[in-house]
Amino acid sequence: MQHLTLFTLALTLIATICLAKSPYQSVLQHSKIRGRQHGPNVCAMQKIQGTDKKYFTNCKQWYHRKICGKPTVISYECCPGYEKLSGEKGCPAALPLVNIYNTLGTVGATTTKMYSERAQLREEIEGPGSFTFFAPSNQAWAALPTEILDALVSNVNIELLNALHYHMVNRRLTSEDLKHGSAFPSMYQDFNVHIHHYPNGIVTVNCARLVKTDQHATNGIVHIVDRVITFVTPFIHSLIHSQNSLSYRTLLPFPTSFEKIPTEMRNRILGDPVALRDLLNYHILKNMQCAESITSGTPLETLQGTVLEVGCDGTDMTLNGKAIVQKKDQLGTNGVVHYINELLIPDSAKTLLELAQGSVVTTATKLFVDAGLGSHLSGSETLTILTPQNEAFKEGVTMTGELKKLLKNHILKEKLSSSLLYHRQELETLGGIKLRVLVYRNSLCIENSCIAAHDKTGRFGSMFTVDKVLTPPMGTIMDVLKADDRFSLLVGAIQTAGMTELMNQAGPHTVFAPTNDAFSALPKADLNKLMGNPQELAGVLKYHMAKEILVSGGVGSHTRLKPLQGDKLELNMRNQTVYINKVPVVEADLMASNGVVHAVGAIINQDLRKKIVDLHKSGSSLGAISKCLKLPHSSVQTIVRMYKHHGTTQPSYRSGRRRVLSPRDERTLVRKVQINPRTTAKDLVKMLEETGTKVSISTVNESKST
Repeated sequence: MQHLTLFTLALTLIATICLAKSPYQSVLQHSKIRGRQHGPNVCAMQKIQGTDKKYFTNCKQWYHRKICGKPTVISYECCPGYEKLSGEKGCPAALPLVNIYNTLGTVGATTTKMYSERAQLREEIEGPGSFTFFAPSNQAWAALPTEILDALVSNVNIELLNALHYHMVNRRLTSEDLKHGSAFPSMYQDFNVHIHHYPNGIVTVNCARLVKTDQHATNGIVHIVDRVITFVTPFIHSLIHSQNSLSYRTLLPFPTSFEKIPTEMRNRILGDPVALRDLLNYHILKNMQCAESITSGTPLETLQGTVLEVGCDGTDMTLNGKAIVQKKDQLGTNGVVHYINELLIPDSAKTLLELAQGSVVTTATKLFVDAGLGSHLSGSETLTILTPQNEAFKEGVTMTGELKKLLKNHILKEKLSSSLLYHRQELETLGGIKLRVLVYRNSLCIENSCIAAHDKTGRFGSMFTVDKVLTPPMGTIMDVLKADDRFSLLVGAIQTAGMTELMNQAGPHTVFAPTNDAFSALPKADLNKLMGNPQELAGVLKYHMAKEILVSGGVGSHTRLKPLQGDKLELNMRNQTVYINKVPVVEADLMASNGVVHAVGAIINQDLRKKIVDLHKSGSSLGAISKCLKLPHSSVQTIVRMYKHHGTTQPSYRSGRRRVLSPRDERTLVRKVQINPRTTAKDLVKMLEETGTKVSISTVNESKST
């Protein structure tokens, strides 16, 4: 019953919020819900510590307890239109309904009330009518520069009255009427005031934030704003050749900003109409957002087509995390201007060399220049550069002839986008070789190098940040193995097994290549026996080989690979090391023209049952298998019979009282029988009980016989 009550309450809260008519109403409703425990008509407010700025709270801000990156404290106040009564909980009483002049005094706008009287506006806002007054708070008047305030009050009959009339609309407008992008003629020469109603619930009028809304009066309504509203100027229209109906937000650099970029870059961009257009459009956002509307980082699209991260840090407005906005909210007829002290240069206006500077690929960038490839990266060739991250290089790497050749193969001959690449696609490099594209579930690789970050698209080329230095394919798999002394025993084994041609075929193949140490770790007798049986040796080697190409970057937490012979291989990645059937790969990604080689330090064992079935499939008799694997003839016969009848070597589980062995216990049983074929069922029961499995002698006998 308690769960049902909680569920009903949750549905009620969700329905209440969903029925709100606007983002502001949603936030207000959330604040009421959070303040409900303190009584009726109480709203939870979040105040930025060290400031007087308060906000109604939404879900995200409530749980993060931060606004503009600064911690907030929760306070509980009367919701708009209500007041406290002595001795009663919450805010049960509605504010008295009086005229606008008297309402100003009850809602914390006493300075506006004083200036209204001084400007001889009192009679008008006490008399009949239906007005909306966007009244600056007391703090808003105090924050006004002294020279502006002096200019307003020195000629009270003109400037101050005009300023106050600009805060008024000759009709009643509730918060529901303040739609995003709307404009209303003010009572000063019908000059419009511009409304923006944002998804986070913040409402602004000429970029002044409404901090208390819907304070009803007998002759209108009062909304408290956090600043004195300034007049709109028409200068943005001359900067942006667009229709008045469009609303932009322009980030206008100071003239000194152009002097901060290198002369060569500045002259190149100014001389390139395409780059210059992209640079200018990168400073124009498609949507108008005043500084007061931002409470956290928000990606906003520019006219150039990419996004800027617009956020805030305390009172500072930030762009891509940097506080470079010096002057905010200069309102124009079709948008708002923010002055910045740093030029924003989009990637689309940069050369490849400029794209790579100041990022996580500085080592690669320096090496490209040292290798004499700087002209390719700073010119107008359409190229794509594969830039390894700094950690991909060993410390103290020096330029050599081989490294120069390798770096040239990190530059592709066309401008590409990673989103358009496909599996097994071939890409030609400046070095004249072809590189393969490899697409996996969670990674996109070019040979052994996998893309580690989003593309950067420059003026003429693209940059792919990759996790490793590229290893171009060098000959076939057999060539790779022969060129490495660690695989001399493996090469001999491949030749003995008659698999040389397979290793040279087109593929693609993935080979888990045991090193000489892996072969030497086998008992000498077993090694000699294996090398003396080409058929068995071929089976072992084919279990180390798959007919697809899998580089280390394509290995996930649970990756399976079907070998040429035997059961599936289990791969996973732990601590930057690939494991195959729990055997660690000692060196990954030796790229070949027909696949890839991974060096392993041990022979990978396949399941005993699968080995029996594979030998049976290859034509070996039951006696030969028994002799080869040192198993009782009856055990081999049982497994082969099970495979023939059921298509599997695993036991079938049946419901009912009869107990069957699990695959793990049955493997234990088989291993015990291998060691001593004369082991009795009683001994096996005792042995299984020691591992925590209790079975009857009949169950063991049944398992042995079937």
